Amino acid sequence: MSEQQAPVFSIEKIYTKDLSLEIPHAPQAFLERETPEIEVQLHSEGSSIDEGMYQVVLTVTVTAKIGEKTLFLVEAGQAGIFQVQNIPEQDIEPILSVACPNILFPYARETISNLVNRAGFPPMLLAPVNCDAIYQQRLMDQQQQTHPSGEIPIQ
Repeated sequence: MSEQQAPVFSIEKIYTKDLSLEIPHAPQAFLERETPEIEVQLHSEGSSIDEGMYQVVLTVTVTAKIGEKTLFLVEAGQAGIFQVQNIPEQDIEPILSVACPNILFPYARETISNLVNRAGFPPMLLAPVNCDAIYQQRLMDQQQQTHPSGEIPIQ
């Protein structure tokens, strides 16, 4: 008789995989007095890197604009290596799409804030995000693409 092993979820490593900053209109960008419009985009992707080991990369892109002029664009790819074992296959995607990005977001937020500040702009704090709501919306969008009428066939 085989023994059921306990589920394992642990953080093995958190690191910045990619980081970029563009200030296309420097030095004039620093003379602007208007408050810029801030646009934030999030994207996460998980992949298996070994048996029971996964890499998740949360990419956060922040664009600050005044009208059509971009003051700065920051993109941070915050990554983590996570051990996920003895967990049912259907539960792995939600872990990689919700739990891991929730863990990574505060690190990405701090990285972006530090980089924007070091670039000479006022400090920027990104508002917390609900990765579960983003995941649920993505599932609904996929379902709508599969069944554009909104009707789900009964099988």
